[in-house]
Amino acid sequence: MEKDLLEQILAWHEDEQYDAIIKAITNIPVSERSYELIGQLGRALNNAERYREALEQLESVAEQGQNDAVWHFRMGYSYCHLALYDKALEAFERADELEPDDEYTLQFLEELRPKAAKMEEMRQRWAADWEAERKSGAKNPSASIGGSEAGVPGDGVKADSGRSGKDDAAAVRQPFAGFDLDSFWEANSEYIIKDILSQPADDEMIASIEQELGYKLPQSYIALMKTQNGGVPVNTSFPTTESTSWAEDHISITSIMGIGRQKTYSLAGDLGSRFMIEEWGYPDLGVVICDCPSAGHDVVMLDYRFCGPEGEPSVVHVDQEGDYEITYLAHSFEAFVRGLVNDEVFDTSEADKEEDLRMVAEAPFSPLLGELVDKASSEVEGLESKIRHICTEIVQDKGYFALHADERSILMYDLQFWLYTLSHPGPTRESYLEDYPGMIAFGGEFSTGGYAPGFVTDWLDDRIHQGRIVVRDGSVLEMSEAAIKELLAQLNS
Repeated sequence: MEKDLLEQILAWHEDEQYDAIIKAITNIPVSERSYELIGQLGRALNNAERYREALEQLESVAEQGQNDAVWHFRMGYSYCHLALYDKALEAFERADELEPDDEYTLQFLEELRPKAAKMEEMRQRWAADWEAERKSGAKNPSASIGGSEAGVPGDGVKADSGRSGKDDAAAVRQPFAGFDLDSFWEANSEYIIKDILSQPADDEMIASIEQELGYKLPQSYIALMKTQNGGVPVNTSFPTTESTSWAEDHISITSIMGIGRQKTYSLAGDLGSRFMIEEWGYPDLGVVICDCPSAGHDVVMLDYRFCGPEGEPSVVHVDQEGDYEITYLAHSFEAFVRGLVNDEVFDTSEADKEEDLRMVAEAPFSPLLGELVDKASSEVEGLESKIRHICTEIVQDKGYFALHADERSILMYDLQFWLYTLSHPGPTRESYLEDYPGMIAFGGEFSTGGYAPGFVTDWLDDRIHQGRIVVRDGSVLEMSEAAIKELLAQLNS
């Protein structure tokens, strides 16, 4: 019976039907699952990107797996995708000892060694920052940066979140002592109120969100959310000692998420922490708390790797554009907030604007956009110049090149769709959205350098609802004649 199941599992694996494997094995009582079946379950969970569940299954047969290279490989794979690079390196090194010179093991080892070394440097810096704060607090308790902590991490000691009721000086110290929270938040715009600012969170809501996320939130984070539950701070830049995709010497944030579910940019909202981890591939090392100007291509997270899910996390920047490179920012959330500085300190907006103006005027189109424009040149005279003119107006208005939900951005969405359907008639929603990034979002030199998929899908849904884009035969998309006529009139006006 098990032999037949294992053969079926291998077939499912070849077809990437990981959910079928998971369902088949979990339907078997735990007491009846063999070591081989549990290993296959761990493998399927890894491939389904359910890394914590995979670890749980693999750890249940740790004694049997000690001399099994495959078991260590699967453990290392889980650890790697949870950004636990030190443990991942140890697992792959053991796999290499048991089965030397495996191609995939050697590849992981090569990639992991610098990541594990950097993680150790971060751990040492984190411990040193906590020690410096402890000494500072001992001399002057009101000067503590991370005033919410009931314990100082170090050598395996987990920081307490400050809600444990411990009766010591650190536990009763108030977060943000001496810090002006009254002027911390920017005035709330219509956008902030609609998408970011959540209703005040009571203890029940906080506990519910913590359970959903799997981590206890820092007391300093909760204290800040008591002043306003999510929003845009006045100061949105944080200095760094190493370069990121954003800048050589700092990162920038666009908002801090509130504790809630209803708002798009709240911890458990539609574009909240779990969404960024599960859909955008960010490592499951903690909680995403800040979006950045790249619209999802870098984020700020609470990092619980050194303290555990109940401890006091550090704050890190994670860069999707840099293969999810992790950059240490601060040893606590309060230290991060206190370290934020005004954008003017690093203001390069004029230079950035000039560079984007040059780019939209001169840079070559992506291969895909160039192909589409060439094929449509007989439809619209001077089409390339018209596209560059629209994009120049976008940069003049915004100070940078990005497509959002404004009038000119919508014109560019319409234009890209029309051009695409001239060369690729009858796309489905899925095929168009798959090819969309290759036109402008990641199109090479003439590029926005990223995009928020929500803007594109919202535009497409609106156009379908308005009848400007018509769905044929249940899935085929085409622009209506009236919409094409209006688009051409706009281009020629």
